[in-house]
Parts: sequence; C-alpha cells; structure tokens
Amino acid sequence: MSVLVTGASGFLGGRLAAMLIGTGEEVTVLARERADLRHFESLPKAQLRVVRGGLTDSGPVAEAVRDATHIFHCAATSTDWERDEVYFRSNVQGTETLLRAAEQSAPKLKRFVHVSTTDVYGYPMVPCAETAPLRDVGLPYNRTKILAEKAVWAAAKAGLPVSVVRPATIYGPRGKAFVTDIAELLRTRLMAHVAGGHAAGGFIYVDNAAEAMIAVAESAQTLGEAYNLSDGTGVSWRAYAEALADGLGYKRPWIDLPYVVAIALARTMEAPWKLRKSLPGRPLLTQHAVVLLARDQEFPIAKAQTAFGFAPRIGFDEGMGRSVAWVKEQAAV
Repeated sequence: MSVLVTGASGFLGGRLAAMLIGTGEEVTVLARERADLRHFESLPKAQLRVVRGGLTDSGPVAEAVRDATHIFHCAATSTDWERDEVYFRSNVQGTETLLRAAEQSAPKLKRFVHVSTTDVYGYPMVPCAETAPLRDVGLPYNRTKILAEKAVWAAAKAGLPVSVVRPATIYGPRGKAFVTDIAELLRTRLMAHVAGGHAAGGFIYVDNAAEAMIAVAESAQTLGEAYNLSDGTGVSWRAYAEALADGLGYKRPWIDLPYVVAIALARTMEAPWKLRKSLPGRPLLTQHAVVLLARDQEFPIAKAQTAFGFAPRIGFDEGMGRSVAWVKEQAAV
C-alpha cells in the first residue's frame, strides 16, 4: 500500500500511521505547519512523507493524495466543545476537500476509509445497527459528522471506492478526550458520573480501531459499507473512570448527577459561551458530554465480525494498563 493518513498529528491517525509504518508500509501524512509530529521520531524516516498544509488547503491536499492507493481519513474536530465554524470547517469542508482531491488527483486509489462515529445515530436510547438512519439532534459534532458522511456517500455514488467505520469511544495512549481530560478531572475531583455511570461506554482500544480500519481497507467485501466499532466489552462509564482513577492513584469520582439535572446544568454552563462567541476557555460540563455519559454506547458490531472477522486483540485490562502507564510517563516528563 501507498497510504495517506489524515489526522496523523492526533490520536487515532497518529497511532494508525505508526502501525502502518511498523508493518513496512509507505505512509504520507498531511499536517499543518505547526503540527507536533514528535511521536514519529523513532520510526524509519524513509517510510514517512510529510506534506504540510491544512485539510481545506486544496494544493497540499492534492499533493498528499497523489500516489495514494489507500486513504484513511481520521482528521476531525471531535471535542465536546468548540465553535460551530471550527466543527464545520474541519469535519465538513475538510472532508469535501479531501474527497474532491481523491476523485481528481489519486488515480491509483483502491480504498477511501472514512472515520465517522456512532454519534451520527443521534444518541438513541437503545444502540442500533448500521441500517439505522442518521439523526441530527442539534449538537455540532453530531451534525457535522452526519454532513461529512453524506458527502462521503455522495462520492461513493459517483464512483469513489469508499468504506466507513463508526467507532464509539476510542481510548488509549495519546488519547485526549477519554484519557488525559478524564485523568485531569479525576485529579481535580471534578469528574462526575451521570445517572450512576451505569451506561456502557462502547470503549474500543486505539490499536483495535486501527487494526479494524486496515482490515476494512484490505477487504473486497467491505466496499461501500459502514461498520460500527467497539470492543464489545460492555464496560460502563463508572467502571472505566474507576479503573483509570485506581491506576493513577486518584480518588474515585464522588459526584453523581441525575440525567435531568446534568443536562440542565450543562445548558446553564454553556450559556455564557453561546452569548459571547469570543469568550475564552470552555464550559466545565457540556450537553454533548452528558448524553455520552448517560446513553448506552455499546453499538452492535456483528456486521464487522461477519464481514472481516473483527475480533479486538487488546482487552480492557491491558488497554487501561497501557493508558495509565502513558499518563504517568507524561506526568514525569
């Protein structure tokens, strides 16, 4: 394979690129001028090509896709709080720019693997299969990831060889939202359970997600299909937060908010930022975070298991152990 990975300065894209290089593949990464790529320093330089530019910069994007046989589109704004225009530029316009470049400037392309999310289902009360409709519930991440998927499927209809993966909650070393951010909330005693923390988190260790993406890219059966991804462990948010706290030597969360209280509190906390777009920082609690913590995220993965033999290799205990070790290493630097 001659591979392009977007989002390689980030979490999933960075790990996927490193794993591909580790297996001998030639990998191109598209990264902004100031993007930190130090996590690639120990890898063979001959197998890594860096194209500097943003995902909406048509020139660098066209250069990045030029020789690609496989494109893994991992780049996205996936935080639970950001300005609407940032979500739209990154998740929608960036995806559209990449798709155009793939259609026009990647003659050798065999597969375009788009990383979507189970959030596109709109946080249903009961996790659904891939045949469920995509539902916009008014949250900017959910909305823009739906728009991005629609652009991908339109490109597929026009002939682009597309596959889509919809991971639930990815965690592991270098993970921000579900590792470093939660670790910091635990340290400061501000981590809260919602509705007892009993909802399943739909956790998937980053290596398992990356291996699934590679399998999707290599399988003829997966062309034109979408797949939910999680490790299928059923681990709850309470169990996850407590395992992270125990591993780091922090006290377990003591705050437990009923859902109606948590969502009302999140709306109140968001209000100043919605009134003043230039306000720095972010709310302590967001509606996006509340629905993630309160709704079952264990979306069924039977389709992936059948289509390409998806069988997560790294179990929860090992994945958490690696995550804890990485957080401790960063604290010691």
